[in-house]
Amino acid sequence: MEKKNIVITIARQYGSGGKTVGHMLAKELGFNCYGRELIRMASEDSGINEKLFGQVDESVRRSFLQKMANIKKIYDGELLPPESEGFVSDDNLFNYQAKIIKELAASENCVIIGRCADFVLRDNENCLSIFVHGSREFCLARSMERNSMTPREMQKFIEKTDKYRGDYYKYHTGHSWYDARNYDLCLDSSKLGFDGCVAAIKAHMAVRFKDYDLSFLK
Repeated sequence: MEKKNIVITIARQYGSGGKTVGHMLAKELGFNCYGRELIRMASEDSGINEKLFGQVDESVRRSFLQKMANIKKIYDGELLPPESEGFVSDDNLFNYQAKIIKELAASENCVIIGRCADFVLRDNENCLSIFVHGSREFCLARSMERNSMTPREMQKFIEKTDKYRGDYYKYHTGHSWYDARNYDLCLDSSKLGFDGCVAAIKAHMAVRFKDYDLSFLK
């Protein structure tokens, strides 16, 4: 069987447990799992201060993206050199994260959470893109377990966070974050549970990558 790297990207609604599913899956398969680590790696690769990457992380700069909601800067792979005026621009910082994502995809089996990785790797036949979502009640209940807010405050926070993630995705990809056509597999964690989501992904891999060396599935 052919030995190729397999990359699983996971986009997720806030509170759906998509990050948890990603880490569980990576542990079962023996893969590395990358999320915020990509910021540090992109900083080391570019020489740009890690704090600047943090400013365009998916959990901040909401006001910026809300203002830019109707504007798109679709990722095209271009990297600006250090002498360029836009070297530390938001777009170039995103492009350096994308560069790291591509390098990881070329070098190892891995799971990548967020970062528009499904779009960055859209031409990679070895990439399996997942979207994890859940019912309003499920996402709220899970979020309440980890945050000291009232249910009303928490629901507003969830909606704000998901809107930001959608705006971030639209800005960098030109596509709707919620569009199922962007993903190979959409999973409802409120119905499947985390173990069920992991099992569904592994079952999909067994069919999708049947000509690959899948010894890690055993």
